[in-house]
Amino acid sequence: MNLLKNKRIDFYLLGVILLSLFMNFFLLSQASTNAYYTVAVKSMMKNFHNFFYASFDPAGFITVDKPPVALWLQTLSAKVFGFSNFSVLLPEALAAVSATVIVYQMVKQKAGRIAAFISGITMSVTPIFIAVTRTNNVDSILILTLVIAAWAVFKAAATTKLRWLLLSAVMIGIGFNVKMLEAFMILPAIYLFYFIAVKVNWKKKIMHLVAATVVLAAISLSWAVVVDSIPADKRPYIGSSQTNSVLELAFGYNGVSRLTGQQGGAGAGKMPTRQKSSASQAQQVPFSDKNTQNGNANHAPGGTAPTGTLNGGPGGSNNAGNGTPANGAQSDGPSVSGKTMGGTPPSGMNDGRGAGRQGGMFGTGNAGPLRLFSKALSGQASWLLPFVLFSGIAVVADFLRRRKLDQKHAFAIFWLAWLVPAMAFFSIAGFFHHYYLSLLAPPIAALTGLGFTYMWRDFSDSTRSWRSFLLPIAFGGTLLFEAAIFYQNSIATLWIILLIIAAVLTTGIGLIWRSADRKIQAAIVGTSIFVMLLAPLYWTLPSTFNQTNSSIPVAGPTSTQTGMGGMGMNGGGQRGRAQSGNAEGGAPSMNQEAGTSRFEMPSNESGAAPTRTRSVRRGMGDQVNTKLLTYLRKHYTGEKYILGVERAQSAYSIMLKTNDAVMAMGGFSGNDPALTVSKLEKMVKAGEIKYFLLSEIQAMGSSSSVTNWIQKHFKKVPTSDWSDTNSNSSQNGQGGQSNLYVYQKS
Repeated sequence: MNLLKNKRIDFYLLGVILLSLFMNFFLLSQASTNAYYTVAVKSMMKNFHNFFYASFDPAGFITVDKPPVALWLQTLSAKVFGFSNFSVLLPEALAAVSATVIVYQMVKQKAGRIAAFISGITMSVTPIFIAVTRTNNVDSILILTLVIAAWAVFKAAATTKLRWLLLSAVMIGIGFNVKMLEAFMILPAIYLFYFIAVKVNWKKKIMHLVAATVVLAAISLSWAVVVDSIPADKRPYIGSSQTNSVLELAFGYNGVSRLTGQQGGAGAGKMPTRQKSSASQAQQVPFSDKNTQNGNANHAPGGTAPTGTLNGGPGGSNNAGNGTPANGAQSDGPSVSGKTMGGTPPSGMNDGRGAGRQGGMFGTGNAGPLRLFSKALSGQASWLLPFVLFSGIAVVADFLRRRKLDQKHAFAIFWLAWLVPAMAFFSIAGFFHHYYLSLLAPPIAALTGLGFTYMWRDFSDSTRSWRSFLLPIAFGGTLLFEAAIFYQNSIATLWIILLIIAAVLTTGIGLIWRSADRKIQAAIVGTSIFVMLLAPLYWTLPSTFNQTNSSIPVAGPTSTQTGMGGMGMNGGGQRGRAQSGNAEGGAPSMNQEAGTSRFEMPSNESGAAPTRTRSVRRGMGDQVNTKLLTYLRKHYTGEKYILGVERAQSAYSIMLKTNDAVMAMGGFSGNDPALTVSKLEKMVKAGEIKYFLLSEIQAMGSSSSVTNWIQKHFKKVPTSDWSDTNSNSSQNGQGGQSNLYVYQKS
């Protein structure tokens, strides 16, 4: 009772924590995972060698396409709680809640509990932030490291102690080892804030920043330098690199290529084309199979490629057997049409209605200053950007009135210096996924809460001339933009009408009652905040109910098919059903960051965000071709690898369901030059591998010589011996899609 009387319990913080826990943990045990990283976690649990390198397979042949820190946390969680979807997802969910709480505390210290409460709630209802944290993609762990870095630099400004700045640099360096150069998005904010906010002379500031830069470089490059210095034959091949180098991966595929849209595959920034191995074969894609359209078809982790899948690399989209991506998004992988994809989608891409579409890779829209407000991206993280704009105006107006830069102004500048460069990058970048926008959640949340305090103070004092109009106009403008998002996506007409009415009422009533009693003003403003946050909450809830893709999460109610704008349950208690990937009845598509455990529906119109199906409660792993596995085990004689495949997706289900090692000789995309003819010849002669499953469509890239050598020196196994006609596994060989080869000594 004394605690309650003394108000030592922060009920605002408690409310934020409870909401964040609900949004991130509700039904988490039933959620799915990105199979590519989940397979890696299982492999990393086997020994320290795999753990250190983030090896994709238990034999340590090739790594995944990310540095290991986030995967280390997932592996440790799986060690403690047992290998399951929940244990792999737990670190991401905890990171999201922790980041939200830290943002709350930072805003509270500068602007009070009300502002902190608004910031915490805003972050908890940022759709793409919640969507990605409920997967084992690494973004929420990256965001946590950056939020801690922000807290540390604020501490440095308050104490003028160098150690806090160095801690900030360390955390960003750790973030680099989570998702590489994306961690450096915060650097403009760190450097600018320290220079304007710390009360020491400018020479000392420069010395401190130089020291922090040295620490940042040392931590960031530590793992990469160590790995690259180890002889190639003593470690796994670095997945998604072309030179077996972590540094090349960091500054190439995970660096400059994200901006330019060009990615490594067959060579310098170009995508390899693909061809059929014989003219008589049907137009199929590698390792695909017939697809079921029921809830059991989409197990995760360990989802397999449905018919038409063609992933060029982490994040690649799949094709529907007709040479066009079924969801209309451009793949970062090979082109079936035979044309190189250099950032411009080939002609012929269409949605489920046969309508043509344009837009950037993976349905992220066309580059330009309004990209974040376009149909493709507006629903992910942009909901409150109009309010943030007015917040910035309020901060600038306060600075001009005071003619002095105080700590609160510097606090706002920090978040703007995080937000604006990130927005600029996503406005022009050629290669990113929707869920990368989760990086915008902390600055948008902080600026929303902070800006509210400025605008509320001006609103409650009608003598402040034009500044007193800012808050009601900010509410009205934001609500109109939210209505525009619903209109862009052609859903929930009732929401559009209600939001327009709310915009008119909040603006009109706010302007009329500016001189009213403070309690009436508070009621108006409180109601306006609640209404303003309803729309992003609505867009976020499908993710909380596991209705979004676990490999390339895209938030929003377009992922559902029934109920309020698609949020209802369909028959049989299932949350959705895989649907046709194209107008001609093609197979479901599965866009992937690095493997998938969800089917996706076709994209909408030009620049639209991809539509998605709702997920079903899943177990660990997709169907295994039991006949193939039985055949392989029957003829297994102690080889290091029970099977070799062209790319990682074809190995998911076997490695998730068994402890057998499968060699993904071309990495995720099938285009990594991880295996040469000479290396393969030595492995075969040493008895390390004797079976390969090869697709009927071969990559005309670095691996073509390897597959040609296999076809020349191996014998094709009759399909009837290993192919299960009733299986929907990615190892099925029906329809001329893949063949099993066995090495026989001459």
